[in-house]
Amino acid sequence: MKLGIVGLPNVGKSTLFNALTGTEGAECANYPFCTIDPNVGIVPVPDERLDVLAKMYNPEKITPATIEFVDIAGLVKGASRGEGLGNKFLANIRESDAVIHVVRCFDDENIIHVDGKVDPVRDVETIELELIFSDIEMIERRIERTGRASKSGDKKLLAEVKLLERIKEHLEQGKTVNSMDLNEEEKAFADSLFLLTSKPVIYAANISENDLQDPLANSYVRSLKEIADRENAQMIAVCSKLEEDLGQLDADERAAFLNELGVESSGLDKLVKASYSLLGLISFLTAGPKEVRAWTIKKNTKAPQAAGKIHSDFERGFIRAEIVAYNDLIESETYAKARERGLVRSEGKDYVMQDGDVTLFRFNV
Repeated sequence: MKLGIVGLPNVGKSTLFNALTGTEGAECANYPFCTIDPNVGIVPVPDERLDVLAKMYNPEKITPATIEFVDIAGLVKGASRGEGLGNKFLANIRESDAVIHVVRCFDDENIIHVDGKVDPVRDVETIELELIFSDIEMIERRIERTGRASKSGDKKLLAEVKLLERIKEHLEQGKTVNSMDLNEEEKAFADSLFLLTSKPVIYAANISENDLQDPLANSYVRSLKEIADRENAQMIAVCSKLEEDLGQLDADERAAFLNELGVESSGLDKLVKASYSLLGLISFLTAGPKEVRAWTIKKNTKAPQAAGKIHSDFERGFIRAEIVAYNDLIESETYAKARERGLVRSEGKDYVMQDGDVTLFRFNV
């Protein structure tokens, strides 16, 4: 599962990517199209539960869940017609499962804005319109192809053409596909089209250090929040430059610096957690003296398939899962005490895994 980091040129995408990945893998410079080829990074998902379990089990290693971020080249007006790095940019977004849309929400005369001045509403519209134009073009081709095939009278194809025309009409009103009211079957079909505007979005408001304590005091951030609220999307304020600097500090120095700034947690941690959730992912946990680990699964995954994430033999020979909820385990202080209190459950093949399940799989092959 991967998230594409998108936005206009020079809004701080590459700086944010470097902060996320703790590297300097993406070049940052004060001119458009500094990023040409996408940079890819694997990022650990902050999970305080692992640190707590590590104190309980004293393991040899701790392994967090991870997600993949892709820093995609900046977009400009006309990208859907091939302007700038348009076609390449759009293809990179299409390969992403969700989108983090970075929007500049600070003034700095030393950093060039591709349109001359900062305006989050205009910037979001520029990106959205290019994605919409690209989707319209794709839908028109699909309508033409399916329309020809539906002349046979096939009811399924006729229904598809009708839905495609609904999607096209919605797009032509300047609205994204993920804002459409679709039932489950229609949504599954829309997802199969891999449209750019059907992807879930988080808006990352790139702010200055001065706005950290109260981002909504910034009128640019408030404008972006209104857009996010209209689209039922999340907006998270993050100071990319500060986060990149924080990445060079160890955990204690980082905590002390954030405390000095009057901020409880970094915008970056909030962004990574929100991204994980946006992709419909949860973590189950395993704990022992060798390793404490978070395993990534999709919501509504059943126990045998979760076991298969560890090893295919676990799924093939699944017998049962011994599960204790994380909070119950911590409250009990030890696994043995949790078992004594009847909090360790034996679950079968139909059990749907929950976030934070501390799990031991029993299997036989």
